[in-house]
Amino acid sequence: MFRGPIRRTRKGDFEVRLSEAERQLLGSLVPQLRAALKADTDEGGAKDPTLRRLFPAAYPDDEHRDFEYRSMVHDDLLARRHAALDTMESSLAATHLDEEGLLAWMGAVNDLRLVLGTRLDVSEESDLIPNPDHPDAPALAVYGYLGFLLESMVSALSD
Repeated sequence: MFRGPIRRTRKGDFEVRLSEAERQLLGSLVPQLRAALKADTDEGGAKDPTLRRLFPAAYPDDEHRDFEYRSMVHDDLLARRHAALDTMESSLAATHLDEEGLLAWMGAVNDLRLVLGTRLDVSEESDLIPNPDHPDAPALAVYGYLGFLLESMVSALSD
């Protein structure tokens, strides 16, 4: 059984065992994504290719239908992403989360990982353990950590 830093307790909530450095890392990433979402939205939405990963085209071959779909769901998706980031940021020091809080963290971590992975051009064939001297090595380490944290959350929810 996978035992990561997020674990379900006997009471049914979730224990969060993160170091101060891990909490600081997450705390530094949240405002970066929030600012990117705000800047992209201020410009009319989905201009940044990395953020398109968070708002993929529902109808890639039909621009009109895709526009209609986006006009119906984009604001709600954006609000949910901001709410998840707000929840995560406000509970970074917490040692326990309820299920709703953990689901918000999961959404925020997943969004952070998707955006970072897109910026790094990560694919299934990517070497996630590059030479330490590679310029992307620190960012790839963060990407790997976010994946580990996400796996821990999924495992805790499954327990």
